[in-house]
Amino acid sequence: MFITTQDNFADHEIVQTLGIVKGNTVRARHIGKDIMAGLRNIVGGEIVEYTKMLAEAREQSLDRMIAEARKLGADGIVAMRMVTSTAGQTAAEILAYGTAVKLRKK
Repeated sequence: MFITTQDNFADHEIVQTLGIVKGNTVRARHIGKDIMAGLRNIVGGEIVEYTKMLAEAREQSLDRMIAEARKLGADGIVAMRMVTSTAGQTAAEILAYGTAVKLRKK
């Protein structure tokens, strides 16, 4: 699956637009990780537990978007974007979206 944040691919042309595809996940924070994050807030530094959690959530959102595109028979996704939002006080949503397309090599 070809994916780009651009509107097209340099070496492929879009022959059909199949529609918007998306994938999302909501992840809740873990109380143990919150304790470690609180300690790091005092001394400073990266909150590794949250970095890992959000990286995994981004990958899961991408995987779900790609699965939806494959169901439509897509070869690629253009104008791909990711957004993050809070879902309550202890959770975050990651949403990946873009336009599924059929491609032909130039």
